[in-house]
Amino acid sequence: MVEEELGPNGGVLYALEELENNIEWLEQGLGRLGVLHLTDSYILTMPSLYISTLLLSLRAMLQMDLPHLNVLTKIDNLSAYAPLPFNLDYYTEVHDLTYLLPHLAAESSILQNPKFEGLNKAIIELVEDFGLVGFETLAVEDKKSMMMLLQAVDRAGGYAFGSAEGANDTVWQVAMREGMATMDIKDVQERWIDAKDEYDDKQRREWEEEAKARDTPSLTEDGEDDEVDDDIEEIEKQAPSSGVKVVRRN
Repeated sequence: MVEEELGPNGGVLYALEELENNIEWLEQGLGRLGVLHLTDSYILTMPSLYISTLLLSLRAMLQMDLPHLNVLTKIDNLSAYAPLPFNLDYYTEVHDLTYLLPHLAAESSILQNPKFEGLNKAIIELVEDFGLVGFETLAVEDKKSMMMLLQAVDRAGGYAFGSAEGANDTVWQVAMREGMATMDIKDVQERWIDAKDEYDDKQRREWEEEAKARDTPSLTEDGEDDEVDDDIEEIEKQAPSSGVKVVRRN
């Protein structure tokens, strides 16, 4: 925009013209897109909100012909709400929804009307007949939670099952490596609901230890690092050659 001396509207028009002139590039890029449907985990506290979200998610999945992931965000806030009637896996894996009907009726006297009861059963049957909706979880400030979601996104887009960049890993090796790092939904339940305070305390202590380690003077100041370098060089001499030349820089 600066080079072409364009304002906001002119910049948008310029970008659209560029896309029009490079439509093949755009089509190829769209073929690699995926959908990430983010929903606040607060919906789990109200059966009516949860069922409405299921219906909305199903509609989005059917209308958008793209890899699709539904994500419950702010999962770390669930412990601050009233206890859920079911474990977290009931909601993420969308188990038998008929168990939710009594809780739905108890939510409001209006929903106890036989007319609404029939409607709720029909919506539940519709969602279960398709069997498409499920949820990932996310605590955005937690590194492990974010990594698990990124892996789920890679799997949904097929990226995780290609050969690794810069390596000769097979599809099976990549799939196994991804699976080993997966955080089970029961682990999520324990981390963010059942024992959140204990895990928070443990994480706080780890952060404090990392901060102390960063403040500790480097070993190179005492000359001890030279001894470590000598040991490494001795091990390298004894080890068989792998054909890879390693250049060490000080």
